[in-house]
Amino acid sequence: MDKRPTSHDVAHLAGVSQSTVSFVFTGRAGISEATRDRVLRAASELNYRPNLAARSMRTHRTGRLAVVVPIATMNPLTLLSGAIPAAREEGYVVEVVSLPEDPTARDERLSELVDSGQYEGVLAFTPLPFTDTNGGGGPVVLSVGEFDDAMHMTGEFTDSRPIAEMIERLAEQGHRRFVHLAGPDDFPSARARRAAYLDTIARLGLESLGVFGDEWSGSAGEAAVDALPSDAPPLAVIAANDVIATGAIRAATRRGWTLPDDVAVTGWDDHPQSAFLVPSLTSVSQDRERLGAYSMHRLIAAVRGGEPPTKPDGLLTVIWRESTESPR
Repeated sequence: MDKRPTSHDVAHLAGVSQSTVSFVFTGRAGISEATRDRVLRAASELNYRPNLAARSMRTHRTGRLAVVVPIATMNPLTLLSGAIPAAREEGYVVEVVSLPEDPTARDERLSELVDSGQYEGVLAFTPLPFTDTNGGGGPVVLSVGEFDDAMHMTGEFTDSRPIAEMIERLAEQGHRRFVHLAGPDDFPSARARRAAYLDTIARLGLESLGVFGDEWSGSAGEAAVDALPSDAPPLAVIAANDVIATGAIRAATRRGWTLPDDVAVTGWDDHPQSAFLVPSLTSVSQDRERLGAYSMHRLIAAVRGGEPPTKPDGLLTVIWRESTESPR
C-alpha cells in the first residue's frame, strides 16, 4: 500500500519548512501568495490532505467551511460550482447544507450549524439572522445577499447596465422604436431592467411602444408581440430574459416580420439554446461561477483575518448575435 503523503513530503517538494506548510493550511497571516501557491500546488500534486481532527485539537481550526442554501432551489448551483473549487484550492473542505423553507426551522438549523464547532466559516447567498462577524468566538458567518428569501436575485445580477448598452447600440444601428417585455414586478431584477429601459429611452429621445408582460414565460412574449399594431416595425424588442425573447421571436415570425430586418430582439441569461435559435439571440451572460468564487474568497479572507479580495469586473457581458445585426 502506498504511504499517505505527509506535511514533510509537501514541504520537501515545495522547498519550504514543515512549519510553513502548517501555516498555509491553518490560514496564518504573513505567508506570501507565492509561497502559499507553491505549497498548495505541491499538496495537490501529492494528493495531500491535512489531518483535520489533529489540526482542530492543536489550533482550534477545523479546515471546514459550510455553504448554506434553501431546500428545493436550483439557483445557487452555478454559484456553488465557483465557490467550492475556490475553497478547495485554499485547503478547505466544503459542506453544502440545505435549509428548511420554514423561517423558524431555518433559524434553528442555522443556530445548530453555528454552534456545532465543525466550521470555521459559513457562507450564504440569502439573508441570515446572523452578522458577518465572529466576535463571539464562533465561526465567521457571511451573507453576501445575492438572493432574497424567495430566491429572487437581489445582488450583483440586478445590475441593469447591459440594458442601456443594448439600446444604445441598436440606436446607433438606426432603431428608433422600442418595446420592453418585462418580468414580474416582485423580482428586483425585473424592476431594475424596466427602470433601465425607461431611463435609456428617455435619455436618447427614442420612441417606446410600451412595457408589456409580468411573467418569465414564452407565452408572455408571444402575447405582447401579437398585441402590437401591424405598423410597429421597424422595431427593437428588449426582453427581460431569453424565454420571453423566444416567445417574441416566434410571434414576430408568425406575423411575417423578419429578424433582424423588421424586428431586432434581445434577451437576458444567455441560456444554452439561445445561440442555436434562428436567428441566434443576443443576450446577457452572467458569470455566476466567478461570483461564487469571489464570495468564497471573501469568506476565507474573513476567516483568516486578511484583506478582502478585489471585486471582479465583467460579471455581466452582452453576447451580440444575429438577432440584433444591422438591418439591411
